[in-house]
Amino acid sequence: MDLGVIARNFPFMAGGLLLTFELALITIAGGFLVGVVLALCRLSSRSWLYYPATVYVHFFRGLPLILVIFWLYFLSPVVTGSSLKAFNAAIISFVLFEAAYFAEIIRAGVQSLSRGQIMAAYSTGLTQFQSARHVILPQAVRNMVPALVTQAVIIFQDTSLAYVIGLREFLRRVNLVDAREARSVELYLFAGLVYFIICSVGSMAGSRLEKRTKRS
Repeated sequence: MDLGVIARNFPFMAGGLLLTFELALITIAGGFLVGVVLALCRLSSRSWLYYPATVYVHFFRGLPLILVIFWLYFLSPVVTGSSLKAFNAAIISFVLFEAAYFAEIIRAGVQSLSRGQIMAAYSTGLTQFQSARHVILPQAVRNMVPALVTQAVIIFQDTSLAYVIGLREFLRRVNLVDAREARSVELYLFAGLVYFIICSVGSMAGSRLEKRTKRS
């Protein structure tokens, strides 16, 4: 095995890894914020909020992510008359898609709270939005921690799908190096090890955070 191929091309591949982290972090932040809105709409008794949010969640949860990326990147020029950059298309696709999953995680977290706590928040005179912001969501987050961390790890893994629109994230750069060096075994073992280490660290951090929140 020629492990030197990794050392020679490490700066190039490291640049892709940084792009992967950027893509994942933006997706997690954006998907969570949109997911909060969708979850609150799904919990609302108002039909004009509940039904559109429900359709949105079921629509995106019923599609493969790679198809969403294809649609947005290749159909946007047809619909809007202007094309999106690969990075922007990937971000929008990931946020739209992952928001549906975050919404269900958040909805389940809120529903795990006792009805008495929710009614107590309303009885203090807080509006529905204020109750959600100051009372309900902070408590529900504790119950969401394991699922949120798992979803974050999945998002990091899913960033590799951006290769289909030519975005040079980590795995795409590994592929480009392999096309030049013809060292598939070494390069893809390295890529697998990188993903394994990062995802394992994320999972362990999530477990520690879960234990800490339970103790508090």
